[in-house]
Amino acid sequence: MNNRVLRFVAMFALALGLSVPAQAQYRNEMRHSIAPCQGSGPAVWIQVTGISSSEGTLRIQLYRGTREDWLESGRWLNRIELPAREGTMQVCMPAPAAGDYAIAIRHDRNGNGRTDITSDGGGMSNNPSINIFNLGKPGVNRTRFTLGREVLPMNIRMRYL
Repeated sequence: MNNRVLRFVAMFALALGLSVPAQAQYRNEMRHSIAPCQGSGPAVWIQVTGISSSEGTLRIQLYRGTREDWLESGRWLNRIELPAREGTMQVCMPAPAAGDYAIAIRHDRNGNGRTDITSDGGGMSNNPSINIFNLGKPGVNRTRFTLGREVLPMNIRMRYL
């Protein structure tokens, strides 16, 4: 197809309200910015508490609030990585649109990019309990929240073994 035909097809799809395939929206790595949380949203203004040390990085990931996407490899929408700071940190996570979402945070204390159960920490939206039976992966029904066009304040408590 030539460029003219492709532009026509794209304009036609937009006019009909068709969306871009969901797969194209995954794996958006972004720099942290508070700007989306100073506007009208949609975004989540997260207060992360209980960070055990200033070693390593925090990885914050936004997922669609569906069983098919929640905590599945590569199925996150947005990812922000920041140097960890002991205590409390504020993070602004923008969302692509209003909808149902869930957030997972991992503190990679040694910065090796892998989950080390005995040293790394984690936290999730709605602060579900984590135990040996769910291996730190509670179901999406326990972590899902609905986001409108607003900036939603949220507290997520980090947990460590």
